[in-house]
Amino acid sequence: MDIGVGLPNTVPRTSGREITDFARRADQLGFSTLAVLDRLVYDSYDAVTTLAAAAAVTERITLAPTILLAGCWPSAAQLAKQLATVDRLSHGRLVVGVAAGGRENDFTATGVPYHRRGRLLDELLDEIRQVWDGGGAVPGIGPRPVTGSIPLWIGGNSAAAFPRAAKYGIGWISGGGPLQKYLAQAAEVKAAWEAAGRDGTPKLGALTYVAPGPDRKRDGGQYLLDYYSYLGQKAQLLADGVIADEGRLRETINGYAEAGCDELMLIPCTPDSDQLDLIAKVAFG
Repeated sequence: MDIGVGLPNTVPRTSGREITDFARRADQLGFSTLAVLDRLVYDSYDAVTTLAAAAAVTERITLAPTILLAGCWPSAAQLAKQLATVDRLSHGRLVVGVAAGGRENDFTATGVPYHRRGRLLDELLDEIRQVWDGGGAVPGIGPRPVTGSIPLWIGGNSAAAFPRAAKYGIGWISGGGPLQKYLAQAAEVKAAWEAAGRDGTPKLGALTYVAPGPDRKRDGGQYLLDYYSYLGQKAQLLADGVIADEGRLRETINGYAEAGCDELMLIPCTPDSDQLDLIAKVAFG
């Protein structure tokens, strides 16, 4: 199983220097992917712009929004251009994770109907692919992706997410949760993949929050309480569940590997890049 890490682009008060230092260190330590979270109505860095900055200071690591809330974008053409730009800047290292989204205020801010987000996402994905192929409603939008297209990785837990992954994606990525739930969802993805007549097997991914060390656990928990405050009491469960000790991190990595996960994203809850060495010690030791 590959191990990726998130950039702290949604952790409030993270500096630009901390973002680029984090990206460089993750690249040096051998993590498979640099992931970013996406949210509009929050004190966070834009996901696509953050990946452009990461592209400039890294050499080999894959870049991936996991997940980009593409459903709230009002312009598929503009999004397609921005993503293709990051792909070119990174010499083809971009994989685009997308999902419909679950925070209504993000949609209110862009004027996109929240209750039509699933259908609008499917339409957007069709149009993005057309733009990357040189077509679309207005042909000629560039740049073209390095290989002609960009892999799509579909997220979400709704009934529509699994067939969407089979139709558009290289596979499916979970937003976290108990391993038993992950196993059940992975089985649904595989069934949808087979029903769609896809060859091979879907790439299965997952993410979990980490903050190694007692001080980081405290600070990371406070961040998650704020970031997920719209969920009510569930935010406290997420804050309490942040992984802070080496033993639990190793158990989590082993659990996902045994569950058939192909790539696990460890999402940091504080911005300091020193934690990457602690994570790498467990992940690669």
